[in-house]
Amino acid sequence: MSKIFEANISLEVCTFLKDFLNKTLSFDNANKKMFDTFGIKTFFENDDDFLRLKESVSFVAISSVEEPDRAEYGDFQTNKDLANKVAKHLAKRNISPEIVIEPTCGKGNFIIASLSNFNAVKKVFGIEIYKPYVWETKFSILDFFLSNPDSHKPEITITHCSIFDFDFKNISKQFSTEELLIIGNPPWVTNAKLGSLNSSNLPPKSNFKNQNGLDAMTGKGNFDIAEYITLMLLDAFQTHIGYLALLVKNTVVKNIVFDQKDKKYRVGKIEKYCIDSKKEFNVSVEAALLYCKLNSPPSVECNEFDFYSLEKRLSFGWLNTKFASNLANYNETKEIDGVCPFEWRQGIKHDCSNVMELERLNDHFINKLSEEITLEEDLVYGFLKSSDLKNTVIKNTRKQVIVTQTKVGQETSYIQHLYPDTYNYLKANISSFQARKSSIYKGKPLFSIFGIGDYSFKPYKVAISGLYKTYHFTLVLPQNDKPIMLDDTCYFIGFDKIEFAVYAIILLNYSKTEEFLKSITFSDAKRVFTKDLLMRLDLLSISKTITQKEIEEQIIYLNNKYGLSVNLSLWDSFINEMTPEKEKQLTIFG
Repeated sequence: MSKIFEANISLEVCTFLKDFLNKTLSFDNANKKMFDTFGIKTFFENDDDFLRLKESVSFVAISSVEEPDRAEYGDFQTNKDLANKVAKHLAKRNISPEIVIEPTCGKGNFIIASLSNFNAVKKVFGIEIYKPYVWETKFSILDFFLSNPDSHKPEITITHCSIFDFDFKNISKQFSTEELLIIGNPPWVTNAKLGSLNSSNLPPKSNFKNQNGLDAMTGKGNFDIAEYITLMLLDAFQTHIGYLALLVKNTVVKNIVFDQKDKKYRVGKIEKYCIDSKKEFNVSVEAALLYCKLNSPPSVECNEFDFYSLEKRLSFGWLNTKFASNLANYNETKEIDGVCPFEWRQGIKHDCSNVMELERLNDHFINKLSEEITLEEDLVYGFLKSSDLKNTVIKNTRKQVIVTQTKVGQETSYIQHLYPDTYNYLKANISSFQARKSSIYKGKPLFSIFGIGDYSFKPYKVAISGLYKTYHFTLVLPQNDKPIMLDDTCYFIGFDKIEFAVYAIILLNYSKTEEFLKSITFSDAKRVFTKDLLMRLDLLSISKTITQKEIEEQIIYLNNKYGLSVNLSLWDSFINEMTPEKEKQLTIFG
């Protein structure tokens, strides 16, 4: 195997092209012959392509080129074996497409797999933005037909362009009655990542998930390119007879099933076949083959299988108005699915850790730049990050944080007058604050933070990391008579009374709560826990599933182990606090 135009080319293809091009005078004539012989339309885009290839294959020795590393673009090429296994899997299901579309076709391995496994194919469309891959796809098609001369030759079009500039709806109109298959592996990358690389292969700027302003600004508007492409394809072909089979990250499958409740794309029989991404792509990303049938009543449920054994693992999706990651297990615990009587909050977001996060050294502080500084104590609080939430009870922190505001948007000019040391330190590092990229800080007072409010200053908190797969909640107690703060990767509910906090953590760490959470969370999500998920924890309903004896036992355990002195004297008040007003009125007038 050698290289031309940074594309792999076999000796057989190179030899063929050398002889073929020596006998051909123009690229128009070459294109006609290529179409007549191999079915490939517009093999050469222009005369320059024709002349360059003619010159390249004329050399006996063709220089080898290193394989480009395009992982940062989400470019993980599907190996030939996996592409063939996917096509065989589809063929065994009696899928026999007349039209095959491979968006972002890369090196064309899915096109070759389709040519090998589907005999009824009339037309093939491949779209690719990276020119060396366009060449390699064309070379691979030549190689296939040279090795399999008796194979059926459909009309093949490989288009060099951005996937977002390609008019899929034109194909949709032309072939509205033929059975089609969309097959491939779109990029495993986010729009933000591609934007940072100045990639030209980006969708038009839009809030395609219709996030509200703050969500879009704080990161929820960052989406997976593969998800965008999949939805774009569903939009174009959902009313066609056929199938979609794409290798995507697990989160993409989850999001598409989740959106089905509102979007109602005409796709059914949604299935997910989990692959070993480490083995197939050498990446630590959870991924799967997304399969669905087009032009079907909208499905809001997905069956999950192992790709290699085809063994069914579970089903996830919607049950009435509730979304679950394991529908069978969810059914066992769904009675505690409701609305949490206390509002879950995220911790502080400052995006300036080098300056704002400190460690204490005697009567001084040290920041992340290893600078020793002196500050007034009033604005410095104990600080916990996700990695700190390991124990059931936390009284002390290894880190501190400067809290510049008591509510979002508060003026910070007061710091200069009341806390001059703190102000001088912050002012000396103003460039770090100005370098913060998030638009949430635009037009806000100096040294602004987010995720701050009255709730932040509650002395007793029950918290959980949003990032880790630990279904365990932590009781956070005051440190030196000051509330401990958490960062924005953590979620918490706050209380004025320690008794309420202890009752809450007992309910939240109850075995039934854990089983429920496991049935609604996705362990491979970027954030396993979110505010929306935690707000489904109906603590009042949970309290009805646990006995008083179990609660008393847990209180005794916590008292003995962590030196607390809590009892059940405020339990009725706690229950009353959680009871909706309507139910309270019914009790009063009962």
